[in-house]
Amino acid sequence: MKPLKTVFSCLLILFLGISLDASAQTGQIPDFVELSQKIKPAVVNIRTSKTVQPRRPVFPGTRDEFFNEFFERFFRDMPNAPRKERSLGSGFIISTDGFILTNHHVVDGADEIGVRLADGRTFTGEVKGSDPKLDLALVKIDTGKEQLPVAKLGDSDSLRVGEWVIAIGNPFGLEQTVTVGIVSAKGRVIGAGPYDNFIQTDASINPGNSGGPLFNAKGEVVGINTAIVRGGQGIGFATPVNVAKNIIPQLQEKGKVVRGWLGVTVQDVSPDLAKSFGLEEAQGALVSEVVKDSPADKAGIKRGDIILTFNGNEINILNDLPRLVADRTVGEKVEIVLFRDGKKRTVRTSLGQAPEDEEAAAAAGDETSKLGMTVSDISPDAMRFYNLKKNKGVLITQVAPEGPAAAANLRPGDLILEINNTETPDLATFQKAVQGMKKGQIVRLLVQRGSYLSYTTLQME
Repeated sequence: MKPLKTVFSCLLILFLGISLDASAQTGQIPDFVELSQKIKPAVVNIRTSKTVQPRRPVFPGTRDEFFNEFFERFFRDMPNAPRKERSLGSGFIISTDGFILTNHHVVDGADEIGVRLADGRTFTGEVKGSDPKLDLALVKIDTGKEQLPVAKLGDSDSLRVGEWVIAIGNPFGLEQTVTVGIVSAKGRVIGAGPYDNFIQTDASINPGNSGGPLFNAKGEVVGINTAIVRGGQGIGFATPVNVAKNIIPQLQEKGKVVRGWLGVTVQDVSPDLAKSFGLEEAQGALVSEVVKDSPADKAGIKRGDIILTFNGNEINILNDLPRLVADRTVGEKVEIVLFRDGKKRTVRTSLGQAPEDEEAAAAAGDETSKLGMTVSDISPDAMRFYNLKKNKGVLITQVAPEGPAAAANLRPGDLILEINNTETPDLATFQKAVQGMKKGQIVRLLVQRGSYLSYTTLQME
């Protein structure tokens, strides 16, 4: 028995040795000191300033002449001179000749952009391209013939939940701040836009980190830090770097992103809807409208079809479809599997070019261009991101700068609970209420912002 025990002990030790060795290769804590020193030189701090024209307070829904006269008198003596607004952000160098990737909202509308390198030198930056939909921008600095240190772009698709990540940026103006955490989740939809696909991390991210890099343990950029949960609860979101890699060439060459376009309006498939259409489980995107002469129309896609896959990629939630369509190029041939009359069908078409009007361009049906805003159902992630206490109503995720919603002082994060005295518990109800409205019609909304309720009106475009 002793030889047998000895052999067993040796095998056990060998097994444990292999296991520990494998753990060391994949799960050991990185040397953050050495890693930070290696990657910090490519990270920059961005300071911007822009001229803001004064605007008197807007009181949505106040049309009574007495109140209008009162407010006019009250605010008549307010300072009316333009003022400078300054903000902080971060970015990282992606080419030796001075191209820097950051967030669109960091440099949007800036009159002046100051880029401070890790060695303390400051240069004037110029926006070379920007994409509001993905909140990404490309800034260029001129350093002559000097070759700048570059951040290596990794593969965010291969990133796994639980991996170590490092955020470096300029939170609250504290330059070159390094924080460490893990990947908490992937593919988060927080209601920031039609192409939501965020990496969630518990690495501390604060105001000023926007546009900065999220590195993996190899020192490769896997994300661009973009958003934080309201209330500072230690949850941050980063745009996957693979998304950025897809659009950087267009930003360099055209200054903007030209996206593929399918031309459908879609909505989520609830369990009840799935059952009513004869679908075994709630999946895919339900087509509620098809744009005439669009690629979808030419492919024979009809209202009531449920799109199950797009070019081999399954559609699990509503946001999957617009994101996948937007990732494709104009003219690219695609294959779509849809569900109609209890059967699966396959259609093929070539994608068109998304219209310039952002609200009309998206493949998803969560946009209400007539009102100048984008709305969506309230996902659990969106509830946490906007610090919402309940999930009834529709969530405003984007507001067109010159549209009716902006004129009514609405903004992302507001909840619409009613439209013309009709409750809007979900996106489908809201869309149905809007569809019958005509241009010029005055619409009354019950809006919740934080814990406050108020009525406002706007005019349909």
